[in-house]
Amino acid sequence: WLLAPCLLAIAAAAFAQDDYSFDVSQFEKKPFEFGGYAELRAEHFQLDPDAALYQLNFFDREPVTEYNASIGALQLEGLYRQGISSFRFVGYGVYADDYRGSDSATRVYEAYLTLAPSDRATFDLGKKTLSWGKGYAFNPVGFVQRMKDPNDPELAREGFVVAGGNVIRSFEGPLKTAAFTALVVPTSDRVNEDFGASNDVNPAAKLTLLYRDTDIDLLVLGEGARSARYGFDFSRNLGSNIEIHGEWAHLTEITRPVVNATGAVTPVTQSANSYLLGARYLTETDLTTIVEYYYNGAGYSEDEARTFFQTIHDAYAAGDTTLLERLRAAAQPALLRPNPMRRYLYLRVSQKEPFDILYFTPALTVIANLDDGSRSIAPELLYTGVTNLELRLRMLFLSGDRLTDFGEKPNGQRLELRGRYYF
Repeated sequence: WLLAPCLLAIAAAAFAQDDYSFDVSQFEKKPFEFGGYAELRAEHFQLDPDAALYQLNFFDREPVTEYNASIGALQLEGLYRQGISSFRFVGYGVYADDYRGSDSATRVYEAYLTLAPSDRATFDLGKKTLSWGKGYAFNPVGFVQRMKDPNDPELAREGFVVAGGNVIRSFEGPLKTAAFTALVVPTSDRVNEDFGASNDVNPAAKLTLLYRDTDIDLLVLGEGARSARYGFDFSRNLGSNIEIHGEWAHLTEITRPVVNATGAVTPVTQSANSYLLGARYLTETDLTTIVEYYYNGAGYSEDEARTFFQTIHDAYAAGDTTLLERLRAAAQPALLRPNPMRRYLYLRVSQKEPFDILYFTPALTVIANLDDGSRSIAPELLYTGVTNLELRLRMLFLSGDRLTDFGEKPNGQRLELRGRYYF
C-alpha cells in the first residue's frame, strides 16, 4: 500500500493538459512509432485455508492466510516502417514482491517483420500475437493463441513464432469481402516449446468472409504438436447498439488427467466440442452489457471435479505428501487454469460517467459456473480524468460450497489498486 502515494504523485505530475488543437500531420503514418505504459499495482489477498487448491499449494510450505503484493510493470511497443516492410516489437517487464520474496521477469510479446507488396497481400515472420475468435472472455477457436484471463480479457498476451501470409479481395454482391490467412507455428525444444515440445510444423488457416453484414471465420489447425482442430465463428450487428457473436470448435483429441476415489491419476483422451454464444448491448445512456455462455467440452464434469477436490482433502487430512505431490502435478495443467469445467456464464456491465461524473466508469463482472453454482464477482472503479493516466480499483470475491470450482480456489478475496500511465 506504499504504492498509493506513488500513484497520486503520477496523477499530480500528469495533470497539466495541453489546449485542444488539430493537426492533420498527427494522423499521417510515421516511419517510426513508439509507446507503451508504466504500471504500479498493489494487491491484497485473503486466502482460504480450507480450500482444496490452497491445501495443494501449501502442504509443504509455511501456511499464509493473507498477504500483500507490490508489482511494477513496463510495456514497450515500437513500429518501424520502410517501404513495403514494417517491424513491430512489444516487450514486457515486471518486478513483483510478496511473501515469497521478490522476483523479476522480461518477455518479448511480439517481434515480427511484415511485408506488404500490395494492399491485397501481406506476409509475416516472427513472434506475433494472433486473435482468433469473436468472444470477449473466451475463445474456443483460439487455436494459435494463449488463453485469455476471463477476469481481465483485454490484457496483452505473449504471441508465438509464426510464418504466414494473408490475401484479401473485395466483391460486388452479398459476399463483400473474403480474406485467407495461412501460417505455420513451428515447434521444437527451443521454439514455441509451450505450444508443443515435439518437432512439428503445425499448419493453420483461417478464411474470413463478410456476407450480408455478417462476419464469418472458418478456422483449422492441422495435426502436429497438438491434435487437429477446426471450427467457425460469426459476429453480426442487429442494430446500431446490439451485436451478437458465437464460436464453435471441434478438437479431434484432447487429454486430461482424471483422479478416482483412490487417488489414482489416469489420463483420459477423447474428442471434444466447445462453443460460445454472446451479445454486446449499448444503451443510449452508455451502459454497456456483455454476456456470454461458454461450453467447454474439454473440461471436467462436475463429478470428476468433485472427486479431484475430495481426494485432495482426504490426502491433506491424512498427511499423505506423496499423493499430494502427485495430485499437484496433475492439477497444474488442469484445475489451476481458468475455467477448467464445462459450463460458464460471463456477464460484464459497465456504466460510463454515471450521474454526470466525468471520466468515471464503474463496472461489475460476474463469472458463474453453471454446473456447481459457484461464482466470481468483481466490482471495479475506473478513473481516466488525467491525460494518459488510468486508475483502477477492483475487488474480487469468490464464493461457492466445498467441492465446487470457485469454492475450492486458494484465494477467497483479492483487492487491487492499479495505476497505469500511457506514453
